[in-house]
Amino acid sequence: MARTQFIIVRHGQTQWNHRGVRQGHLDSDLTERGIAQANALATRLTREHFTRLYSSDLGRALRTAQIIAASTGHEIVTDARLRERNLGIFQGLNGDEIRARYPEEHRLHRSVGPDYVIPGGESVRQQVARNVAYLTELGRKHPDETVVVVTHGGVLSGLFRHTFSIPFDAPRRFEFTNAGLNVFSYREGDWFLQTWGDTSHLCDVGTVDGDDP
Repeated sequence: MARTQFIIVRHGQTQWNHRGVRQGHLDSDLTERGIAQANALATRLTREHFTRLYSSDLGRALRTAQIIAASTGHEIVTDARLRERNLGIFQGLNGDEIRARYPEEHRLHRSVGPDYVIPGGESVRQQVARNVAYLTELGRKHPDETVVVVTHGGVLSGLFRHTFSIPFDAPRRFEFTNAGLNVFSYREGDWFLQTWGDTSHLCDVGTVDGDDP
């Protein structure tokens, strides 16, 4: 029975992660720690036998993938379907700024649930559908291979919920870290989790959650 193994990693810490600014489809540079995290992740992945390296086309993920590729020699394939949620008018703002500038939209964002479309952006359900459809496509394309995917916290969160059928509006009871290593497998339409949040390779550089709330 053909199975595709996915090593899915989040990008290294960014300047906006550190400052609590919502990134969405905007970008900020990796911090010094983020670069160190990406280098540690690259060293870890040189010990893994994988055939393909995919990445979100957003700069923070692509920069992390480039650091990995410099160590492993893989060609990077980018795709916008691996992007984080489009946060529309909230992008580039921190939580206090969002509440001050867009109080009604913030209220709706917190109360309506996973189907709320942020003005200029998308809903959680739209984002996860986009991400999972593409990852499933990769699973079917690469049977009996191991692929590495560099992406974002929201993508990992959505795939975790999809795998375990956790409702999108249920409180999140799991963490994810910058440059953490997560292993999923795909087989005949089903997703399975093998490893979540492995940060053993980051012991010398530290970890920062840097969530995009």
